[in-house]
Amino acid sequence: MALIIPRILSKLLIKNVLILALGSLAIFPAQAAKVSFKAFCPQMVGQWQGNAAKVGEIPRQVTVSGFCSHDQRQLILSVSVGTRAPYSETWWFREQGEQVLLTYYDGVSQEKQQVFSLYQQNGDYSLLGEGMVNARSALIQLLFEAKSPQGAWQWTQNIQYLDDDIDRYQLFRGIEMTPIAPSP
Repeated sequence: MALIIPRILSKLLIKNVLILALGSLAIFPAQAAKVSFKAFCPQMVGQWQGNAAKVGEIPRQVTVSGFCSHDQRQLILSVSVGTRAPYSETWWFREQGEQVLLTYYDGVSQEKQQVFSLYQQNGDYSLLGEGMVNARSALIQLLFEAKSPQGAWQWTQNIQYLDDDIDRYQLFRGIEMTPIAPSP
């Protein structure tokens, strides 16, 4: 006996099955715990190099420098020239209670601000917030995945548009962060 499902319910059913199937492919599982900014800030101190690119662009070599304030409530990540902008990017993260305020500036566009919540799981850190990307409401994730005990990271900037049927994050940009060995 065949099951007949009305077209509108069919789309909803398929979407729910896809959510279940893709749940294991989520970029950062729901079991992550909120964490203090003071746990994250010192992890991002140092200098790294690697390739960076948005989806569909040719990767370019960049340098990332990280500075954490003495009280571990502020972090500045500077991404060198090599991105599409002719200037370095500045990512200024500030602890504000249980949230993190980011001020982003690329030397060209207007300064942007975004509020995030900070989570950790298995040594990886994820900043999650809601904002606007390409004039569309979106969930925004800045994910720092630990790649080695020597301090290598994979920094991905992921988005999920709220007006889209896709129920998972999509890669917007990735930055490899391999530690630069100190000079002898």
